[in-house]
Amino acid sequence: MDSILLIFLCLLVGLGLQRVAAFPKNGHISLNQFVIYVALPALTLYYIPKISISTNLLYPLGIAWIGFVLSFLFFYFIGKRMGWSRRLIGCLILTAGLGNTSFVGFPIIQALYGDEGLKTALIVDQPGSFVVMATLGIITAAIFSKGKPKSKEIIYKIILFPPFISFVFAVGMCLLKFDFNEHLQAVFQKLGATVTPVALVSVGLQMKADTRSQHWKFLRLGLFFKLMLTPLFFFIFYKIILKGKGLDVDVSIMESAMAPMITGVILASNYGLKPKLCSMMVGFGIPLSFLTLFFWHYILNTF
Repeated sequence: MDSILLIFLCLLVGLGLQRVAAFPKNGHISLNQFVIYVALPALTLYYIPKISISTNLLYPLGIAWIGFVLSFLFFYFIGKRMGWSRRLIGCLILTAGLGNTSFVGFPIIQALYGDEGLKTALIVDQPGSFVVMATLGIITAAIFSKGKPKSKEIIYKIILFPPFISFVFAVGMCLLKFDFNEHLQAVFQKLGATVTPVALVSVGLQMKADTRSQHWKFLRLGLFFKLMLTPLFFFIFYKIILKGKGLDVDVSIMESAMAPMITGVILASNYGLKPKLCSMMVGFGIPLSFLTLFFWHYILNTF
């Protein structure tokens, strides 16, 4: 419950800081940079070395990796057909393709399924959502950011992206079954814990209720895809086609229905992919997801 309260409080703080004259107008840029250069690498170095590779990862892993590919195909082909800008397409791919499987997902899954459900949620998030963001997410952001970058430019942006550098290092540690000492782990955990409050304050700083904005129709489509179409796909695929059963399947489907990922929004915003729409996807997506999550929980319990 405290995690959910933190989310709404930080959004309200960001909205309130918009009215504080002493706070820099572009303060969200500095907050985004802190998340990218400090908090996310710390989070990576804390969690990734602790992952155990096994077949139990398949259902939860599919949520993040297949979900992102679905988002890419859906918005890329619709965007091309409708003549959308590259930045708009990239924004919707990232924000609708990455789910908030930890900061919103963990407390909800724990409340609905207990500690056993939380174990599955961790698999969805760490080797799933987080790794997809640090790999496919970066590639997508680089491709759709400005014009048509050359392959060398994309590779250059990826290998110099701090979360990706820390990810590669952490994967090496995972394969070698090596982890930092407990003191460094504690430091990384505390630094990583700043991702949610700092990122959400940044989102709140960028949120503006402009009724004349052209973003509303894209917001509706993006949230409909993330909150309804994505979990519908996994419900049909996992439950009906693969005939999956049990806690792992149910928790995985519930995680697919989470609101857009906060750090995915920061990534898209950092690359200039429609920052205002990015903020709206999180700002409106989180409260709306509480309603749609109860709908999907009812569906899973019924069938």
